[in-house]
Amino acid sequence: MHPGLWREIWILIFIAIGSLLIGLATDRFFVAAAVGFGFYISVQLRHLHSLHRWLHNRAEAEIPDAEGLWGDVFTEIRKLMKQGAQRQEELSNMVARFQNAAAALPDAVVILTEQDDIEWANRNAARWLGIHYPRDAGMRLGNLLRDPGFSRYVAIGDFTEPLELPSPANTENTVSIQIIPFGARQKLVLGRDITHLQRLEQMRRTFVANVSHELRTPITVLSGFIETLSGLPGIQLEDLRRYLATMQEQSARMQRLVDDLLTISKLETAPPRRREDTVDVPALLAGLREQAEILSGQAHHQISLDAAAGLKLLGSREELLSAFSNLVNNAVRYTPAGGEIRLRWWAEGNRACFSVKDTGEGIAPEHIPHLTERFYRVDTARSRASGGTGLGLSIVKHVLARHDAQLQIESELGHGSVFTCIFPAARVVREPAAATG
Repeated sequence: MHPGLWREIWILIFIAIGSLLIGLATDRFFVAAAVGFGFYISVQLRHLHSLHRWLHNRAEAEIPDAEGLWGDVFTEIRKLMKQGAQRQEELSNMVARFQNAAAALPDAVVILTEQDDIEWANRNAARWLGIHYPRDAGMRLGNLLRDPGFSRYVAIGDFTEPLELPSPANTENTVSIQIIPFGARQKLVLGRDITHLQRLEQMRRTFVANVSHELRTPITVLSGFIETLSGLPGIQLEDLRRYLATMQEQSARMQRLVDDLLTISKLETAPPRRREDTVDVPALLAGLREQAEILSGQAHHQISLDAAAGLKLLGSREELLSAFSNLVNNAVRYTPAGGEIRLRWWAEGNRACFSVKDTGEGIAPEHIPHLTERFYRVDTARSRASGGTGLGLSIVKHVLARHDAQLQIESELGHGSVFTCIFPAARVVREPAAATG
């Protein structure tokens, strides 16, 4: 039993014994007992009144002091209040941490009441859902997200899968919204921008369609010739050579396409290089010039090289060779016979630049922003006739990105084109060397 309760029992016993003794001495036992127990009851009522008054004025009044059992009661109340204040502070800190964490999320976060009214929202809710807190606090979410699809989503009540809809804040973006019930019929609304993912998916579908289209023609040609040859009882040697030459051309086209696809895949998935090599760019370009003259063949292009001696790069020789060769080969393919192609490698301040200038037909301005896209062609028939895969400039873009470089394209119809690769100072290495020309 609680010590304070024992104390009260002993007080009652002493009052009873005192009343009995006084009653025996005065022959007024009931009067003595009434006075003793009445005093005890009045003390208890006074403490009870103090407690009642404090309960009605907790914000202003202090917890009363008392002795005995009431003192123990008031002490326990103080402890409970202190613990409650600590718990409230902890909950406030937890709510503050949650709000800070939710505010830092890149996604939109909205907390709804049982009636689907907005209770709280982070900053990105305004960016993706058009919900501004605290301005929109207390408003019904459905009144702000006026989309039929969202209304059906809420009415059905199946929130296992997210809902995709145009962003109310910017219709050019697409957001994924998912509602998560929690607590006492409250809801957590998460909104995520998936515009980039949708574009990637569209690029993937376009990429697969383009690859299928590019491979269909050579495969059709090869299968057609094979079927023709297998069905002929006899064939002239000259016809056979012509058929085989066409088949070889188409198989080479497929090989180039596969090689370019593998190159792009490698560039996109390969981690950044931990160790950079010093690439002798003048020597590399000298070899590319020789290959360009071989590729030119009977077109007899005038190919020149002006390379700054001792100007080198930190990077991957294999990747740079792939990028530079694509630029040079494109110039050879799309420059008319007898045209001029100038290869130049020079320092511009602290940077280094490589350019390929041709006297081809040029490119219309509306095509220039799209040239580095996969399978983008200004003239599809002409590109395929020249043996291009439509991936060359996409490879150039990826290689330059891996070397912190930029590609500039200048072109004018009827006056040729200039493709320039600009490398930052951090990639440039200057060493004394013999000039290359």
